[in-house]
Amino acid sequence: MRTVLPLITLLISCTSILAQVPNFYENNRGQKHLAGPFPLATLEEDATYASWYRASYEKFELRDEKAKWAKGLKDAQVTIYMGTWCGDSKNYVPKFVHAWVQAGLSPNQLKFVGLYGHGQEGKYKQGPKAEEKDRMIHRVPTFIFERDGEEFARIVEEPVNDLETDIAQIALGFPSTPSYRAANYLMEYFSNSEGPDWNVDQFARGLRYHVQRSSELNTLGYVYLSADKLDVALKVFELNTKLFPHEHNVYDSYAEALATNGEKELAQAFYEKVLLLDRFNENATQQIAKLREGK
Repeated sequence: MRTVLPLITLLISCTSILAQVPNFYENNRGQKHLAGPFPLATLEEDATYASWYRASYEKFELRDEKAKWAKGLKDAQVTIYMGTWCGDSKNYVPKFVHAWVQAGLSPNQLKFVGLYGHGQEGKYKQGPKAEEKDRMIHRVPTFIFERDGEEFARIVEEPVNDLETDIAQIALGFPSTPSYRAANYLMEYFSNSEGPDWNVDQFARGLRYHVQRSSELNTLGYVYLSADKLDVALKVFELNTKLFPHEHNVYDSYAEALATNGEKELAQAFYEKVLLLDRFNENATQQIAKLREGK
């Protein structure tokens, strides 16, 4: 049986709505997006988002309509970090809300936080008031499950199994390890350590079989770079060159961070490595020319 969308909005208190006046911004393409906390009603009712929200919402149905597992989440709160510019957020957030409500849980238990996307210099995957700070967010959407202010599970970007199974496992106390295991580990490592014992080769050996694609750490590196944590970004990009030595993009990203750090000669050397793997790479050619002109 389908849940009627307007009923969800009615369940959200007026106080909550007033407390979460949505903050909008335009990206470099002139597209309107959300940044910071906002009420669910914004996704349901604003014409900019309602079409994709409703389409994804209506595609989802729980297999187990009784959802007895839901009682394990009656006292939980879920903060959903998302990007209205992000395809995975558009896909999974509406489905998550439908699963939550169809299982008999209250939408008042859900908090929504929009993060900036590409094109917002220095703000990539950040909130206007640093709402993501210390939450180890590197992919969106990220669903953080908490009880009495303590995190006990999360879903990162997409389910490990499928959405219903992942939520049910969390409710029963057996959450799956979130996707992007290596990135999650590194974020925790850097949050608890200044990294004086950093050994890139040692980390490469330890994480080699836990990173499936170079994009995992490449994205993480840019999150740190945008957050003005250049020292950490450099370490992540360098590690990626060790894990994926035959992919030109990892050298391109590392070179960009090196140039940002003022290490022009080393940056040029890594852009030249890009050209060894992709000799017609226009960006590398342009960046080498700029670095030479700057000498």
